[in-house]
Amino acid sequence: MSIDRLAMLRLMTWLSPSFPVGAFSYSHGLEYAVHDEVVASRGDLAEWIEDLISVGSLWNDAVLLVEAWHAAAMGDFPRLRRAAEWGEAMAVSAERHLETMDQGRSFQGAVRPWTASTGADLSSPYPVAVGAAAAAMEIDREAACAAFLHACAANLVSAGIRLIPLGQSEGTALMASLENQIITGARKAARSSLADLGSASFAADMAAMRHEALAVRLFRS
Repeated sequence: MSIDRLAMLRLMTWLSPSFPVGAFSYSHGLEYAVHDEVVASRGDLAEWIEDLISVGSLWNDAVLLVEAWHAAAMGDFPRLRRAAEWGEAMAVSAERHLETMDQGRSFQGAVRPWTASTGADLSSPYPVAVGAAAAAMEIDREAACAAFLHACAANLVSAGIRLIPLGQSEGTALMASLENQIITGARKAARSSLADLGSASFAADMAAMRHEALAVRLFRS
């Protein structure tokens, strides 16, 4: 993984909790998993996130980010549009679709101070928007994947701290334990293609589908 200082600063800004994409309002189905007592401890949460990165929705997001990166780098807008369509198709529930599309639109609006056009319109899923912006700024795709996966994992850990609940020290220890998984996932995704799309995190997908039926919810997904 190679990344210069300017690229690092941009990724830190774009994928920080303060960047206005509204990530804090989504739990990616985790809220239902906690409600159903499937995730009840730090160990459970670590396993949940690891599965999402290696064989779940976050893996698919990383693959889509890389596909968008290649399309934007080549100026191939039909290919970029197809990546966006795949991103919508891979959302397994209405709330997952809302999550990725809402964050994608917000990201594309917020990233404009760096680039007037990322090569995508305002209806791109979140990972597609990030991949296109990274390519426009000539940011290494593996670094972009690592930053994206880290941001997603950190958001889930933050949600877990509030939902399970966990202490801050357990949350930071959990993030430390995920580092190798994030690096491995980013390295693998950087060499992927659309043929590598696919997931086996059925419990997480079912939790995302069932979340909308909760009577009381803290999160939008």
